[in-house]
Amino acid sequence: MNDSTHSHHETTCVIVGGGPAGAVLSFMLARQGIPVALLEMHKDFERDFRGDTLHPSTLEIMDELGLAERLLQLPHTRISEATLPTEAGPVTLADLGRLKTKFPFIALMPQARFLDFLTGEAKRFPNFQLVMGAMVDELIEDPDRGAVRGVRYRGEGGEHELRATLTVGADGRFSKLRKLSGLGEAAIRASPPMDVLWFRLPRKADDPHGLMGRIGAGHLLIELDRGEEWQVAFIIRKDSYAQLRAAGLEELRREIVQTAPELADRVELLTDWKQVSLLSVAADRLPLWYRPGLLLIGDAAHVMSPAGGNGINYAIHDAVTAANLLSGPLKAGNVSVADLARVQRRREWPTRIIQGIVNTMQEQILRPALDSDKPFAVPGFVRWPVVSGLVAHVMGFGIGRVHVE
Repeated sequence: MNDSTHSHHETTCVIVGGGPAGAVLSFMLARQGIPVALLEMHKDFERDFRGDTLHPSTLEIMDELGLAERLLQLPHTRISEATLPTEAGPVTLADLGRLKTKFPFIALMPQARFLDFLTGEAKRFPNFQLVMGAMVDELIEDPDRGAVRGVRYRGEGGEHELRATLTVGADGRFSKLRKLSGLGEAAIRASPPMDVLWFRLPRKADDPHGLMGRIGAGHLLIELDRGEEWQVAFIIRKDSYAQLRAAGLEELRREIVQTAPELADRVELLTDWKQVSLLSVAADRLPLWYRPGLLLIGDAAHVMSPAGGNGINYAIHDAVTAANLLSGPLKAGNVSVADLARVQRRREWPTRIIQGIVNTMQEQILRPALDSDKPFAVPGFVRWPVVSGLVAHVMGFGIGRVHVE
């Protein structure tokens, strides 16, 4: 690629991946006057069934950045309770309305709308550059020091070389920078017991509001209130999708109704497998998130299971921490390995703790539920107010609250 590069540019920080982490980090750096380029491989942010949840901690961060009021003027749905219907009546798993925060709810907003908003705000700063359709192929490396000095990518106008003081990989669970850097070879992997099928069904005027869950008959089903429709996550046993698809849509519809009888009057609207998206669930973390001149954050550093909806929350926490700790070194033009290590040190234990909690929940609750065709019996402790309060706090804020410094 070197011989055919069409353009050569320089910036202070290049961020690869225009998801929530990349967008937040680029906005925070740009508003401090730091030249930053955000590279996104797709030509727009529209993607089906990306994480759409903005948790209270994320909304607090948006407020600290002066963005929350305008953000919440965009169409969204507010979820303040997570409820599990049972034969003995509904059980409240988490009551976010009791949290001590200005935003005691989860805002459900299409991620494309959130990203369009954030990058639009970043464009107010002349030192911010957004490049859509940028396919990163190589890291630029200093052969003498072994440091990363930017990236080479394909995009509009051909092939480009972009040199930078710091390169950040925020390119998600299929991170190209993780692979190119060699850091992914040491990944510590978990074994989630499930995969997820995503689809949408109409929501009727007399349906409940908020976040609903159903467990039983070998499945878990979650309904996310999106106004006129339910965004449904149908959780199946790991690697069972091929068998289910071979059985046909009628079998899928039957299993959905068996798990959530209230959907029987609309499940016939699933008429094509194209309406169903498969998420093959994975979870891991890297022992090392950085090399000289390179930092990985979000799912590029630690792939999060969708259980608990922590992915966006923790990716944004990584981005805010990186901006807090690295803005000074970036302004000085010298980001050391010690600076990068501080970011990982600040974020590693909250990540490991939440992954441990999620792994325990998956093994103690999800795996037995998915391995049984019998109705799920809700453990008695789930009904304790202290438990629902703790679940709400972890769901709302994660482990250790992060603020803009």
